[in-house]
Amino acid sequence: MGTSSQAANLDGSTQIEQPPPNTPNGFETAFSEVAQSVNPAVVQIRAAKVVDRRMRNPFEGTPFERFFGQRGPSEPEVRQGLGSGVVVRSDGHIVTNNHVIQDAERLSVQTLDGEQYEAEVVGTDPYKDLAVLKVDASDMTAISFGNSEQVSVGQWVMAFGSPLDPQLNNSVTAGIISALGRLQASPQRGRSSSQGGGVQNFIQTDAAINPGNSGGPLVNLQGELVGINTAIVSRSGGNQGIGFAIPSSTVERIATQIIEEGDVRRAYLGIRYGGAPETLVDNENLPKGSAVVSQVEEGAPADEAGLEAGDIITGINGTPLEDYLQLGNQIASMRPGEEAELQINRDGEARTLTVTLGARGESMTASSEDRSESNGPSTAEALQEELGLQLQGVTPEMARRLGLDEAQGVVITGVDQSNRMIRESGLQPRQIIFKMAGEQISDMDTFMEVYRSVEPGDAFRMAVRNPDGFVFVTSLRRPADTE
Repeated sequence: MGTSSQAANLDGSTQIEQPPPNTPNGFETAFSEVAQSVNPAVVQIRAAKVVDRRMRNPFEGTPFERFFGQRGPSEPEVRQGLGSGVVVRSDGHIVTNNHVIQDAERLSVQTLDGEQYEAEVVGTDPYKDLAVLKVDASDMTAISFGNSEQVSVGQWVMAFGSPLDPQLNNSVTAGIISALGRLQASPQRGRSSSQGGGVQNFIQTDAAINPGNSGGPLVNLQGELVGINTAIVSRSGGNQGIGFAIPSSTVERIATQIIEEGDVRRAYLGIRYGGAPETLVDNENLPKGSAVVSQVEEGAPADEAGLEAGDIITGINGTPLEDYLQLGNQIASMRPGEEAELQINRDGEARTLTVTLGARGESMTASSEDRSESNGPSTAEALQEELGLQLQGVTPEMARRLGLDEAQGVVITGVDQSNRMIRESGLQPRQIIFKMAGEQISDMDTFMEVYRSVEPGDAFRMAVRNPDGFVFVTSLRRPADTE
């Protein structure tokens, strides 16, 4: 038999935890024992939101519609949102999701025994979708925090909340942890930023989670909080066994900052970046989650550390990136003033840059000595057929339309989608190639000269600028059978 252990609450108090059940009967009663101990800390949250409801025009669809306007007058309407929360301090501090209470005019909280309180917002963190509420109460039952870094796939967990209807308060479901480290990108597909858009590191579970469960706790069989239920993936709108929870390590850190400091101070780099194309990763043997820096904010910590657009970030603090979204998630978990070591690759050379992270605001060479003698296509048309790209020099008029300061580089006007290498490179029409194989590209002549300097069968980097100004780096391989 194991020995009992102590677990800490957010306010520093402790409670005695019993060892996990190791007998069939013990396992059978474990769920009911956890439900009995956790439910008093689980609350239902009702958020009253005022919205403008447009009255239907009674003449809509008739010849008189245009005389009386397209839509009827607006009429304010109060809608009642439903969510869940969990008490994290006995003095009435409650954690929930930001989306549960966002834009609410009035918030009320109901406990397991039916007691109701008016609630005030202490602070929110939209980036991590967390919020802390406060009710005028004392000696409330508070949940204990578990260590989400120690949970494992296949481990039993239980989800609490008020799914679908206010009458279903304090419902309990059970399941297992399906996966860890599920990353969610910002709304801009394929792009992330250390200054906008959330990147979450979710726990995935098949414990039933439905609308209304948002903000409720996900607990282990010791009754400890390991996550806050926040999202589902569903084609029906209801539970389909794919739910996500914010890890308790994140919840505890954010909640403590909000309660003790009034807001969340999050570190930032000051860059925009995207995932490295598959061809770049394969050709240069980079970590599969490498991130290509698109823009560096002038004067930002990344700028002061020497990071440049076109650099490839391969790891942070000595850990290679398995998914480029891990970069933003890792930075967001750090505090302003901390140092982060970025492992980067610049023009094929590995380097390490040390960045002193700033405080996030609310708004927040390889060249050939004799290129002329190298073999290769003799005309631009032959080169483009071999490479799978249609190209032309950037004219002053084109530069003006694309918002460029000068007519430098070559613009992609077409791509050969039948070419697998091109499909996986990320290259698209209207992108401007301004650097290749470590050399600046000023026009088509320079492009051809640099391309012919690449040995057949060798891979080379290409830096391009999108019409919106974003920069990314890809890699191509010159065909080995060039005559």
